[in-house]
Parts: sequence; structure tokens; C-alpha cells
Amino acid sequence: MFKRTKIALCSVALAMASVVASPADAAGSFWQCAPFARMFSGIQLFGAAASWWNQAVGKYSRGETPKEGAVLVFKSIGSMRSGHVATVSEVVSDRIIKVTHANWSTPGRVENDVEVMDVSAKNDWSKVRVWFKSLGGLGTSSYPVYGFIYNGKAKTAATADAAPSADAIVKAAADAKAARAKSPLAALVG
Repeated sequence: MFKRTKIALCSVALAMASVVASPADAAGSFWQCAPFARMFSGIQLFGAAASWWNQAVGKYSRGETPKEGAVLVFKSIGSMRSGHVATVSEVVSDRIIKVTHANWSTPGRVENDVEVMDVSAKNDWSKVRVWFKSLGGLGTSSYPVYGFIYNGKAKTAATADAAPSADAIVKAAADAKAARAKSPLAALVG
């Protein structure tokens, strides 16, 4: 239990540390999607966003079901050579989620709770459409995705008891979201 609490507290502390920076620091910040998703979700993967899917093997659980706090990993395509990652902030329905991510509609900026719709033929979250600021709604392009990386260790016999509970992950994400809403930076992101 102590280990789970420690993981949750570390995630919240990391998120809060990033929002207590001075407004002057945030105004000049240019966020890439991967460093922002790493900070926001607590999932410690590095490199190009599309590479996160394979990097997660053995470290984090993966799947095709959206869960709050999970990271949605977009595949690399011509217009997104490095792919993209976005953190699930809310599951609205089986085909609609909201994400918080950086560097999508506006270069370098963070967008909070934007809609993403599963448009895959098999309802497996393998292709999505994403809200786009200039359109004020879902974009017209569809993007292939790998799926979701969950903020918990991959389940093996040795680590089954070490992974934080889903409740701890959801609470840490909610606490971080509440802290960001109270921050003087809230007006600067999104």
C-alpha cells in the first residue's frame, strides 16, 4: 500500500511542480507532445511519440480500451513523422474521450479536455478524429493509433502487487487537474 501511495504522490508532485512555475516561464514555454504527456501522465517513456508503444512492452500495460490517465499513442504518418501522444482526461462514452495534450492545434501550446472520437470500423480505437481549434470541432482527418498505455506496471507474476490501483491513478490525475485549474498558469494553457 505504501508503494502505491508513494507512486501516486510522486505523480501529483511532478504535475504540481510544473504548474507552480512563474507565468513568465510558462508564457515562453513551447511544449512538445511527448515531454508534456510524460509530465502529465507520469508515464516515463522517452523519444519520438510513436516509439512509446514499443517502449512500453514489459514496463507498462497496453490496450485498446480508453481509461482516464492513459496515454493514447498515434502512429507515425507523413504529416506526423514522430507520431503524437495525448493523455486521456475523461472517458465520455465507448467512442468518445477527452484528452489533454500539447502541440496539436497551436504549435507548442497545451489544450485541455479536447474531444477525440473513435472512427475505426471495428470500434477498437485504431483510428481517431481529434478536435481542432481553428475548426472549433472535430478535425476532418482521421489518424491511425496504436492504442493506450496505462499508467501502471505491466502485469507479471513478479509485479502484479507492485502496480498502483486504478483508483490511485484516477485520483492522482484528478488532483493534478484540480491543481492546474487553480494555478495562475491555467489561463495560459489551452
